[in-house]
Amino acid sequence: LGRAYPAAKRGGELEYYRIWLGANSPVPQRGERIVPLIPRGFSLAETLISMAIGAILLMGAARFLPALQRQALRQTQQQSLDNELWQRVYTVAKHLQRAGYCAGQCEGQPLLIASGGRCALVRWDSNSNGAWDAMPEATSDATGFRLNNGALETRRGATSCSDGGWEKMTNPGALNVTHFQVTRQDIAGFAPELSVTLAAHAVADPRISAQAEYRVTGYNL
Repeated sequence: LGRAYPAAKRGGELEYYRIWLGANSPVPQRGERIVPLIPRGFSLAETLISMAIGAILLMGAARFLPALQRQALRQTQQQSLDNELWQRVYTVAKHLQRAGYCAGQCEGQPLLIASGGRCALVRWDSNSNGAWDAMPEATSDATGFRLNNGALETRRGATSCSDGGWEKMTNPGALNVTHFQVTRQDIAGFAPELSVTLAAHAVADPRISAQAEYRVTGYNL
């Protein structure tokens, strides 16, 4: 059961009370206070302040967005350069690891490192016929790698680092190779250790640079 009483004034405000008689309580209990809600929108000052804050945020976003785009572009170019160098390093290292392999009695020098390590000539029996074939050149068992004019070059059938007909492994228009070196470390009682190092920077932005180094063991040397 419940009964609503008329509104009463308190502190200049109207209050509404409702008395509820609980089923288990013989004492009247004071009900909730009902406060009337008056719908109200934003004032002109509040609207202007909100617009000013929004304009400031948009100006800040417009200022930092180009910097974020440049940073994202640099990260993409850096990742592309890293991938390019590692692919070339793996290619050279694969040949170095196979240098000297022969399924029979091969004659010649399996690995020649010249020009302070900036050129390497590798021979290995790719078709397992027991000989290091020199001709025809397209299927020769000799492969050369060298640094020339800011590009990494290779040649199938190379017999000298100064021969002609070398092909570029890297694009000089996209990256400039600054360092290429093949080194050999002989360890008594063990197979020699070979390492290849490659460094380059992007042509569009020289600040974007990378270096890759990979080591292999020459088990056939």
